[in-house]
Amino acid sequence: MKDWAGVGEAYSASYAALCAGTLPAMSAMLGPAVGRDLVDVGSGDGTLAAAWAEQGWSVTACEPEETMRSASLRRHPHIQTVAGRLPSLPFDDEDFDVAVANFVLNHVDSPRSAAAELRRVSRGAVIASIWTRSPSWLWAEVTERAGVVPLAGGRLAPEEEFERTPEGFEGMLREAGLAALDVAEHTWVWKADPGALWTSVEGGVAGADALYASLGAADRERFRHAFDAVVAERVIDDLLPLEHTAAIAASAAR
Repeated sequence: MKDWAGVGEAYSASYAALCAGTLPAMSAMLGPAVGRDLVDVGSGDGTLAAAWAEQGWSVTACEPEETMRSASLRRHPHIQTVAGRLPSLPFDDEDFDVAVANFVLNHVDSPRSAAAELRRVSRGAVIASIWTRSPSWLWAEVTERAGVVPLAGGRLAPEEEFERTPEGFEGMLREAGLAALDVAEHTWVWKADPGALWTSVEGGVAGADALYASLGAADRERFRHAFDAVVAERVIDDLLPLEHTAAIAASAAR
C-alpha cells in the first residue's frame, strides 16, 4: 500500500481539505456530540479532528506517520494527538463513544482486521469512508494526455480485496463484525488550488506521485504541460472544481 512517510506538509497544503469534505454527511449520520468522545484514526494533519472538536466532540487524534502528527500538533495544538497504527491501536476496549476512520480502510493491508479494531475501541458507533470516485480520476486524465504509461496500482491480497462500491464496502464491514450498518454515497465538489495540487505531486501525496517520480526529465515536462492544459480547461476563478464521491458507513451503537 502507499507509503505516506514524510508527506505531512504536502498533504496538509493539498488533500487535507478534500478529505474533510465528508464531515457534513458523517455528522448527519452520528447526530449531535452532546458530550460524547471520539477517536479519529488515521487523522492526518488534524483537519477533520479539529472540525469534530468544533462541533463539541471530545477528540483524540490517532496517526501513525510522524510528519502528519507534527503538522497536526502545529496547526491544532488543542487536539490530543497520539501515535497509533491499525490494526493494533493503543487504546483499551470500548474506550470511545465513536471511532472514525476517514479514507483509511482503503490504505491498509487488511481492511477487515482494521475495521474490527475500530469496533473494538468503540463502545458506540464506528463510522468509516472509502472513495468510490477518488482523486485518481484527474491524474488518469493528465497521464493519458501526457502520453506516458501509467504505473500498475498496488493491490490487496485476493482474500483482502473488496469491491469499491457502497455494497462492497458494506459487505466487507459486515465480515469484520460490524452490524446494523447505514451506508450511503456522498458527492461533493472540491475547489482545489492548482498550485497546491502540483505540490502534492512533487511532495509524494497524489496518486500520480510515484509515476511522476519514475519519469525522466522529458516525460516529467510532458506531464507538467498536460496538467497545465487540464487546469486551463477546467479552472474557474483560479480554482479547479473537482467532483469526488465517497461511500460512508456508520454502524449502530452496541
